[in-house]
Amino acid sequence: MSATLQANAPAYHAPRKPRTWLQKNRSVVIRHAVIGLFLLIIILPLVWVLLMSFKTLPDAMRGVLWPSRFDFSHYPFVFSKIKTLPANLFNSIYVTAGTVLITAFCAVLAGYALVHLRPRGKGVVIAALLMSLYFPVRVVSLISVYEIQSSLGLINSTAGLILPYITLNLAISVLIMRSMFQLVPHELFEAAKIDGAGPWRSLWMVGLPMVRNGLVVIFIVNFVTAWGEFLLCTTLTNDQDARTMPVVLAAAQGGQGYWAWPNLAAVYVIVVTPGIIAFTFAQKLFFKGLAEGVLKG
Repeated sequence: MSATLQANAPAYHAPRKPRTWLQKNRSVVIRHAVIGLFLLIIILPLVWVLLMSFKTLPDAMRGVLWPSRFDFSHYPFVFSKIKTLPANLFNSIYVTAGTVLITAFCAVLAGYALVHLRPRGKGVVIAALLMSLYFPVRVVSLISVYEIQSSLGLINSTAGLILPYITLNLAISVLIMRSMFQLVPHELFEAAKIDGAGPWRSLWMVGLPMVRNGLVVIFIVNFVTAWGEFLLCTTLTNDQDARTMPVVLAAAQGGQGYWAWPNLAAVYVIVVTPGIIAFTFAQKLFFKGLAEGVLKG
């Protein structure tokens, strides 16, 4: 009888130990560790260049990360050696802004027309845009671009750089805006048409608010391309005061005066600072647009 009671008695299980915080949040910790690793990979070189621009020459030669004494004379040295530096910085801002705005304007019109106006031959246009992505435009058409610019009298012209810069990312910008307009229901434009709105007003009142995320994307893509473009600027300009910052940076590396590492680092900081500022504002707009799109959805 006692043996039967023992057999039927419930088995005793030791109480489980409560899981630690690390066990509960293991996936979150791993995810943040990976993100932190990539942030370090991106930020550390920028911090190194920034600190290098404030180092004395002995500190730069020793390779220490933190300078023993901050030297602020490298930035005045850069501006004194490169007399055209303010003009070159303005040229980069001017050419980049013109390229971004005109490319975005053309891409919005083309994307809207290809999706919602449905012109004849749009399949041929889309196929041509896709095929153009597979050609190295900068290398294959460099001679043709030079001849066209020469015939237009735009050689050694800062404003003339905007036209070839636009062609670099126009195809991908149009395709991006086309994909964004495909997400906008056609019924919204039909309703605007019934209310008496024409194509331009429908685009302005209905289309643009719905594709703001795509606009930010093409702003970023075209900004990166135009700000860092080197080959076309070198080929199409001759005078130092007509060139942009990437060409000036390459000239400094090539021995334009006495260039030690801290002086070169100061040039790098001057070149990348406007881009970092622009990216800061662009990313804020990007995430703001994503949040608004989620709320509207």
